[in-house]
Amino acid sequence: MPLKLYVVGGAVRDALLGLPHTDRDWVAVGATPEELLTLGYKPVGKDFPVFLHPHTGEEVALARTERKTAPGYRGFAIHAAPGVTLEDDLLRRDLTINAIAQAEDGTLIDPHGGERDLAARVLRHVSDAFVEDPVRLLRLARLAARFPEFTLAPETAALLRHMVDEGEVDHLVPERVWQELARGLMAQRPSRMFDVLRGCGALARLLPEVNRLWGVPQPPAHHPEVDTGLHLMLVLDEAAREDAPLPVRWACLCHDLGKGTTPRDQWPRHIGHESRSAKMAAALAERLRVPNDCRELADVVAREHGHVHASDALSAAALVRLFERCDALRRPERFAQVLQACACDARGRTGLEHRPYAPALRLPTLLDAARGIDSATVATAAMARGRQGPEIGAAVHTARAEAVAARLAVA
Repeated sequence: MPLKLYVVGGAVRDALLGLPHTDRDWVAVGATPEELLTLGYKPVGKDFPVFLHPHTGEEVALARTERKTAPGYRGFAIHAAPGVTLEDDLLRRDLTINAIAQAEDGTLIDPHGGERDLAARVLRHVSDAFVEDPVRLLRLARLAARFPEFTLAPETAALLRHMVDEGEVDHLVPERVWQELARGLMAQRPSRMFDVLRGCGALARLLPEVNRLWGVPQPPAHHPEVDTGLHLMLVLDEAAREDAPLPVRWACLCHDLGKGTTPRDQWPRHIGHESRSAKMAAALAERLRVPNDCRELADVVAREHGHVHASDALSAAALVRLFERCDALRRPERFAQVLQACACDARGRTGLEHRPYAPALRLPTLLDAARGIDSATVATAAMARGRQGPEIGAAVHTARAEAVAARLAVA
């Protein structure tokens, strides 16, 4: 069988949807690794034969089949040989919309009805082999967030529940959970990812801290949507509308985790949930091995979002203390992300999505005033007056508070 190359997967799907696509994955049919090496292809795959095209540098994988050998996403035996057909390769793929191939002359090969499901906006698994790889569940949830107009085929929804019931998701390693979760958070409508995960029971296994927020009420005067889980979804979708970076979206996800641990006899109030949220966010970040920029922002937002919301009632000295706790004097660019996350929290409420968020307009100007104080000059003057140790810090704090007060007086 002569060597034939086909574009497969997301590039074909996105082209049919009229979406931009840059990376293309290729499948080579009718070749051995030795033949590709002879043609100048460079090997890069460890688990199965993948090569870089000698001219374009694009990835080319040998057509292959897989056989489940153990639980989890690594428990597979790979078979790649010249006799493996394109149809064999497409059969092992996850969703019908990802199982369409395109020949070099533009011809589409679609044995599983992917074009039909694209037109109908349906996410449907190719075969029961879907259950063998738990990462596919996460990918599907992430695709639901990227393509929110797509619905989940009923038989696929049932298959996801089966995967959870059989414990497949329990074999997912933290790095893969974080990788897919981060991509879903950055998608068009992150709430759809959580809808899918919660609907099949996977959210309770992977992110129980988040899952327990549904059914927890909040004061309706401040939260017309009442339910904390629903509020969280509104916040995440607001962050997506704001095109917020990943640290902001992660901070939004974690900001109210503590409300899930409020005793029922204290509902709908959640006194002290901020500190509980910060501790839970730190534990979750440790478990999933979340990057430091996401961890740190989530900690600040969890602890301080209530103070930021109420900052118009704070004195100049209290505002400076807020800036200090947020490390805003040293890291104003991160404080801008704190304000963005807080704005998403404020707008993530039914009927309040378009309300201006005053702290995001007011606090940067006041921070500029505080940062305008030359702390070295103030410290030198304090020492000249005989001040020592904490007294010097107090003098700097007072100078900053006076600068903020002056700015407030002309605001």
